[in-house]
Amino acid sequence: MAVTEAPTERPSARGVRRITRPDAASRGRGGQRFLLVGLTLASAYSLFPLWWLLVSATKNRTALYQSNGLWFSGWHLWDNLREVFTYQDGIFLRWTANSLLYAGVGSLGGTVVALAAGYGLARFDFPGRNVIFACVVGSFLIPIALLTLPLYLLFSSIGLVDTPWAMLIPCLINPFSVYLAKVYTEATIPYELLEAARLDGAGEVRIFVSIVLRMMTTGGATVFLLAFVNTWNAFFLPLTVLRGKENWTLNIGLYNWSGTRMESGVDLTGLVLTGALLSIVPMAVMMVAMRRYWRTGVTLGALK
Repeated sequence: MAVTEAPTERPSARGVRRITRPDAASRGRGGQRFLLVGLTLASAYSLFPLWWLLVSATKNRTALYQSNGLWFSGWHLWDNLREVFTYQDGIFLRWTANSLLYAGVGSLGGTVVALAAGYGLARFDFPGRNVIFACVVGSFLIPIALLTLPLYLLFSSIGLVDTPWAMLIPCLINPFSVYLAKVYTEATIPYELLEAARLDGAGEVRIFVSIVLRMMTTGGATVFLLAFVNTWNAFFLPLTVLRGKENWTLNIGLYNWSGTRMESGVDLTGLVLTGALLSIVPMAVMMVAMRRYWRTGVTLGALK
């Protein structure tokens, strides 16, 4: 008896197509392209104001208003620089020196205070430690602009208004720097090293100066740089506590120049733009100078 086989159905040409999973290399290339595009757009957005400022600083007064704002129209940068440095008997150089004094000395002192306070909160147990740290963190909620008027009243009562101390003293206290120093101390300074130094007879001051500060170079550089930029860009505090032109910061001086057009009809827009371009140079130099400390910190972390 012959057995007949059932006819088999052929799969339709329009059947369901199997989707293959892309390989890891393809997914990686796609993510890299997306990341590259995003970084390119972010870089262009960040560098656009700097490009406009550079282009504007190379123009004279006529080209500044009549030419394309994003491209050059003549080259008058050297003339603008000469005018900035000689206008009002070179007051721009005095403002630059004041800003360097306030930002440099004040940030350096504030960094030492912040490192000491952060080290004390991280490696010493004393009554009220948690309350003090809570106050440090809670102070982040207070805008710096709200402290300008109380500081002015305080300095006015003790005769420090319109003096360099009115800018230097507030720079010594920065709660955010204390918080950064505490976190970095907890991650960098081991208890065993401190106990070994105490057993060898070292005092607390010597431990802090000889061991802690040297191990916190990277964190100290970060705290100093953030404090320097914050003080260099300060506006409300110097506007309130500094009266005479001889004690003004660079930002207040340029702000005064920008308002001269409304008061006396003298257009100093070219000087303001050129001075604003020059005000970027110290911060750029500081960033380059601090880079080697960060590189050292990364190397030490890799060795550990």
